[in-house]
Amino acid sequence: MNQPKIKRKIGRYEVGRTIGEGTFAKVKFARNSENGEPVAIKILDKDKVLKHKMAEQIRREIATMKLIKHPNVVRLYEVMASKTKIFIVLEFVTGGELFDKIVNDGRMREDEARKYFQQLINAVDYCHSRGVFHRDLKPENLLLDVAGNLKVSDFGLSALSQQVRDDGLLHTTCGTPNYVAPEVLNDRGYDGETADLWSCGVILFVLLAGYLPFDDPNLMNLYKKISSAEFTCPPWLSFGAMKLIARILDPNPMNRITIAEILEDEWFKKGYKPPVFDEKEDVNLDDVEAVFKDSEEYHVMEKKEEHPTAMNAFELISMSRGLNLGNLFDAEPGFKRETRFTSRRPANEIINKIEQAAKPLGFDVHKKNYKMRLENSKAGRKGNLNISTEVFQVAPSLHMVEVRKAKGDTLEFHKFYKNLSTSLEDVVWKTEEEMQDMK
Repeated sequence: MNQPKIKRKIGRYEVGRTIGEGTFAKVKFARNSENGEPVAIKILDKDKVLKHKMAEQIRREIATMKLIKHPNVVRLYEVMASKTKIFIVLEFVTGGELFDKIVNDGRMREDEARKYFQQLINAVDYCHSRGVFHRDLKPENLLLDVAGNLKVSDFGLSALSQQVRDDGLLHTTCGTPNYVAPEVLNDRGYDGETADLWSCGVILFVLLAGYLPFDDPNLMNLYKKISSAEFTCPPWLSFGAMKLIARILDPNPMNRITIAEILEDEWFKKGYKPPVFDEKEDVNLDDVEAVFKDSEEYHVMEKKEEHPTAMNAFELISMSRGLNLGNLFDAEPGFKRETRFTSRRPANEIINKIEQAAKPLGFDVHKKNYKMRLENSKAGRKGNLNISTEVFQVAPSLHMVEVRKAKGDTLEFHKFYKNLSTSLEDVVWKTEEEMQDMK
């Protein structure tokens, strides 16, 4: 395989593709060059952190998250910094998002939904006991490991712009509208613990029903439904499940069921196994303090890439859920937030073809080396749809192209990809067997 002239490295980590993006951060897949272990690196821009006066809060939350070692929370291993960026090294989880499982498989049986909900409550309870609140709980932030266990991601890091005022309450409206508690919307301050619990109730409803309890294309109508807890449970739910959901989705946070009460609920307790884990391992916080002292003595080296990232077999396998390579080159993306295809065309030609296909669909195109960002000028259901694409070199004559939703509605992304794939039929590599099937 041809290697790029410069490998991208951050300290001891070899950095690969982008696997997630948010307002304040980008998440990259990486591999520890010393032991080969995969990790995810969350990259924050220092200027944005300072501009939004978030440095002290981020330092405090990162330090707390580093102490949290719960089997249902994504681990934070270490923190590094360069002159312009902060790098948060996290556990890499290979089983995909719970969101994909819901959309592709539909609603769950109560026993399966209960297992995920129990793991979610275990994680939320543990983090709350350490003063850490999520503030953006939704199925997209719930990952599954290779064994099918739930892992909450972005705990304490997703809503980085939040500030706790002197009254001890949070005051910034955040999160995904459908999952946000009514008290978050009324702008009078809210308790992070009860707000997270409301989101857990919405998630439980989605797991059992297969659709959202509160949904409306008009944002003001949606807010009214949430504020009055206007929802109806489907008839296939058991009485115990309906009763628990109703107690969680109480619009008055003072009357809402607590986690301690959930743990005693009869429906919840069925088959419940408390998590078993060891917290005794010593944790060193020196790296956190060094990053926020911003001393050049502690800065890591960050090298830039110049050509399509060369992808080795380890990275290729890690991209496929459950380490099954058969999933890697699926023609149908389902309703996932990202999909991939392979091509034997040169990288520059692939980039140009995507640009030519995206512009007629109403997207502005921004190119940088072998990466592109497509921005839809027309706002959709969840704002403007932004798409990120990147070309990777798998072999000298074979490239893999990743197409990923960076922002906006996942179903709108699915429609976009269907339109795009029609325009790229001559670019996508097909096997001889597939060519025969087309005749």
